[in-house]
Amino acid sequence: MKPDTVILNARLRRDTDASRVSTVNSRPDPRVTSTPVNRHQIAAIALQDGYVAEIVPDGENTTNPWPEASTTIDAGEGFVTEPFVNGHLHLCKVYTLDQLGDAALLDYHGQGMGGAMTAIEAAAAVKKNYSVDGLLPGIRRALRLAVIHGISHIRAFADTDTTAGLAGIDAVMKGRDEFRDRVVVQAVAFPQDGILRDPGADDLVRRALEKGADAVGGIPWIELTDDDAREHVTRMLDLAVEFDRDVSMLVDDAGDAGLRTLETLAIETERRGLHGRVTAQHARAMALYPEPYFRKLLALLKRAGIGVISDPHTGPLHARVRDLRNAGIPVGLGQDDITDAYYPFGRNNMLEVAFLAAHLLWMTSAVEMEALYDMVTIEAARVLGIEQFELAPGNPANLVVHEEGAVRELLAHHKPPLWVLHRGRVVAHAGELVGL
Repeated sequence: MKPDTVILNARLRRDTDASRVSTVNSRPDPRVTSTPVNRHQIAAIALQDGYVAEIVPDGENTTNPWPEASTTIDAGEGFVTEPFVNGHLHLCKVYTLDQLGDAALLDYHGQGMGGAMTAIEAAAAVKKNYSVDGLLPGIRRALRLAVIHGISHIRAFADTDTTAGLAGIDAVMKGRDEFRDRVVVQAVAFPQDGILRDPGADDLVRRALEKGADAVGGIPWIELTDDDAREHVTRMLDLAVEFDRDVSMLVDDAGDAGLRTLETLAIETERRGLHGRVTAQHARAMALYPEPYFRKLLALLKRAGIGVISDPHTGPLHARVRDLRNAGIPVGLGQDDITDAYYPFGRNNMLEVAFLAAHLLWMTSAVEMEALYDMVTIEAARVLGIEQFELAPGNPANLVVHEEGAVRELLAHHKPPLWVLHRGRVVAHAGELVGL
């Protein structure tokens, strides 16, 4: 074997079978979580034709096992891990804050999040000026940051409604196609203003799916009645079945303990046999649920195979991350917003997101920091149903090489990886893009 690329002195987060495998992994079960074995072994990794060909612990060979490789990277005993997954990003809205001012942001971040619906209504004004050419510069900027920071997959929402029309989803899909050799963008057709409140939005979602959108979105709690919210869920899930698409739905994203759209989503998901294909985003009202109801909800999520993406840094309330994970429900983190009406910061940097989550969730022990790293890598991938994600022989050679060799240091500094590889090709080095 003559590898294309060899990575030496790589510190791994978990023990890895050194033997070559050629079988294709089955789709991960999103109801199963795992904790890495933190022995942090040092290994050499061979990449060939865009895949991980072999991993050899240094204890078995103290020299380069593949001196004939075209490219050699010395990791210097820094971590070499799976890349990052951004499970939730409103990509059509990035860098639009200055067009709106702070009104929506103040409502969304207000105490108890009681003004979340008002914030969304105010933020809709920016969509009146949507055009593909107008949105693309911000989308490209955000995707360049994703590559630099080692993100390999993004679940990217684009408002698809009677105000935005198809401009948002068209722009996101154009960005997706331009960057497909560097990052996988899953474009979500998202009816941000509802479908009963915004007649015609569901037809636009359908048209977006026909044009190639990757997933069906939804935000049922924005509807004005419980019956309308239920219909919102059923219509979107029916579209997902018809077009064979995954689903990402923003549920119960406000300070109202009476919101129950996550329950509806779980029930309707199970009825349609969409286990492992539906993701719940935000679920902030979960923080206010009575304990008996919350425990019933856990059972429903398990039965439906639904994972959760949380963005605790973009709102005063957040899903009960620790309790969900303890119950065996996978949780990933998302950037959510970058300089838009809901959040004034953001660099598409999942280490930064995990750093913020460590404080907001009070996950500061060594074990909890390892869990946070999982929530922006392997566990986020599991939530989104991304196959063959883990760093292992036979899987795609998507990985990051860090300077640091401790998760605590990675979170503390949240620097770009030293090297970012996508399908075995270097796409970023030391915070700079390569080949773009």
